[in-house]
Amino acid sequence: MGTDDAAHPAIKGCSVAGHRAARHTQQSHTGPHSGEKMNYHEFMNKRHFGLEDLLAFSYGQLVDDPPDHFDARLPAPPFMMIDRILSISSSGRRGSIIAEQDVRIDAWYFQCHMPGDPVQPGCLCVDAIWQILGFYCVWQGARGSGRALGCGEILFNGQIRPHNNLVRYEVNVKRYTELKTSGAAIVIGDGTVHVDDEEIMTIRNARVGVFKGIVYPDYPKQSPNSIGGIMGENT
Repeated sequence: MGTDDAAHPAIKGCSVAGHRAARHTQQSHTGPHSGEKMNYHEFMNKRHFGLEDLLAFSYGQLVDDPPDHFDARLPAPPFMMIDRILSISSSGRRGSIIAEQDVRIDAWYFQCHMPGDPVQPGCLCVDAIWQILGFYCVWQGARGSGRALGCGEILFNGQIRPHNNLVRYEVNVKRYTELKTSGAAIVIGDGTVHVDDEEIMTIRNARVGVFKGIVYPDYPKQSPNSIGGIMGENT
C-alpha cells in the first residue's frame, strides 16, 4: 500500500502555526476533497483526512463502494478524539500517522473531570492512539470491526487544560499483520502526545485488532452479537 515518500515528514516537530500551514497545503492536493465520498481505491490511497472525512467514516458514509465486512468505525462525537489526520503512510509492515485534535473549552470532559479543576483525562489520549491505530488498519485493507487490545507502558509528563489550543498525536506503527486463517488484522505501535508543541505523554506497544463477524449493527435488538464476553477462538 502506501509509500513513505507520500507522507509529510516535515510536519513532525513543527509549530502549531506550521501545522495550520500544512493543513492548508494538504487541502490543495488532488483527489477527493475533505467530506466528499470516495471509492475504496481512493480511500486506500489517500494520505490525509479532514474532519468531514473522519465524521463520514464514523457513520459509515465515507466510502461509496465498501467491500464485504467493511464494518470498522471511529467513535462518533463526542468520543471521536481526533479532528484530522495530517499524514498516514506505510512501508512493509511498518508505518506512521500524525493526527490532531483541537482543544475546545466546552469539551464534555472539562465539564465533569474535575469540577473546580478541569483537565482532559489521560485515558482519552490513550483511546485516541487506539482510534488512530484502528483507522490505520482499515486504511491498510483490514476488514471487520476494530477493538482495542491493550498497551504496554504509559508515561504522563503533563496535562491538557481548557485554554490549550492543539493536541498532536504521532504514532509509529511497529508491526501490522493480517492473519490468513481468521481474516483478522493486528497492529502494534508507539505513540506520543503533544499539546501546543510540548510532549506530555508516551504510549508504548498499543495494540488494536480488526475482526470479522463481531459487528452488532441492529442495536438495541437482541441478536447473536448483542452480548459481549471473551471472543471466540476463530475471531
